[in-house]
Amino acid sequence: MEDRLRLAVGIMGNAASLLLYAAPILTFSRVVRKKSTEEFSCAPYIIALLNCLLYTWYGLPVVSYRWENFPVVSINGLGILLEFSFVVIYFWFASARGKMKVAVTVTPVILVSCTTLIVSSFAFHDHRHRKLFVGSVGLVASVAMYGSPLVVVAPNLVGCPLSILQLMLYCKYRKRGIVEEPNKWDLEKNDEKSKHLQLATNESTY
Repeated sequence: MEDRLRLAVGIMGNAASLLLYAAPILTFSRVVRKKSTEEFSCAPYIIALLNCLLYTWYGLPVVSYRWENFPVVSINGLGILLEFSFVVIYFWFASARGKMKVAVTVTPVILVSCTTLIVSSFAFHDHRHRKLFVGSVGLVASVAMYGSPLVVVAPNLVGCPLSILQLMLYCKYRKRGIVEEPNKWDLEKNDEKSKHLQLATNESTY
């Protein structure tokens, strides 16, 4: 009963993960059609690739006991293919500056993956400690993956409070009229008109 429940939950989790990993297909089909990345960030897909690499390694018999986590291996193996394809498409159609950003972001991903693989293989000699280590690194990668879309909204974080302040000032002062103070030129002009009017009045009196 426990094994069946575990299998059922694993299948449902795989279906949800497949939808998550396949969601950017529409975005990258537009990139291929327009032959432009449209200046959006590739960071979420690179971090998702790291997450898939770590959890595929987590589910393999080297870390887990035999194939107890086969559903984890299957869905994350598919995730590796999808995310790697997205990164390659982005790199192909990106500008020179965009390609540089991809290279800079992919380098730490490779280092983290290789370090995790080497440490878990040689520093730990039982499945329990290997699973604990790789799972902890994978947990951090998962948090980074789900938080990575915030990179897109980061440039707007400064403008948001300023816009709110502008709206507050508008609501406070929108019913008040604008009183313009007369400048020096207008005052001098009015004085001259008053003098001319006074002279004309005096002449007509005499």
